[in-house]
Amino acid sequence: MDDLQLIETYKSDLQNYSIEQLRHIPEAGVWSLCQMYDHLILVAHEYLDQVESCAAACEEQKFGKTEFGEKLFRNGGFPPIKIRLPDEMNAPPNNSETNEELIRRIDQVIERMKDWEGKVDTINPNYKIKHGGFGWLNAREWYDLIGMHFRHHLRQKSELEQRVLVK
Repeated sequence: MDDLQLIETYKSDLQNYSIEQLRHIPEAGVWSLCQMYDHLILVAHEYLDQVESCAAACEEQKFGKTEFGEKLFRNGGFPPIKIRLPDEMNAPPNNSETNEELIRRIDQVIERMKDWEGKVDTINPNYKIKHGGFGWLNAREWYDLIGMHFRHHLRQKSELEQRVLVK
């Protein structure tokens, strides 16, 4: 399944949740489905903003990825572990959206991705923007990170669904 199909699946799955299920926080420190979707959408836009920054760059960057960044791209995705960001980067995502609002926002991500899909490989691969954990990434790498991030959250999505869909 390619990245856009995966994101379409996330979108269609939104129709399976009641508003209560969508916003249910199973326990302290655990996100609701709504919060997980909000996080995925915000991060996808952030990564697409970086694709745009690479496209607008005028100066080649000689630096590369961190060791973790190299491993991430070599493996084609995040390790199957829960990753907790530092507290200053870990504000709880929005939990007040409706299914329709999340669908509309996912559609915006899909449209932006489709916009860049055919152009991303025409951007000089030495035009890079620094990622805090992965080092210097080019437009293709920022774009691919979107799908990796959605795939990384599949296990969390499944766990949350198991908690709310049995009710």
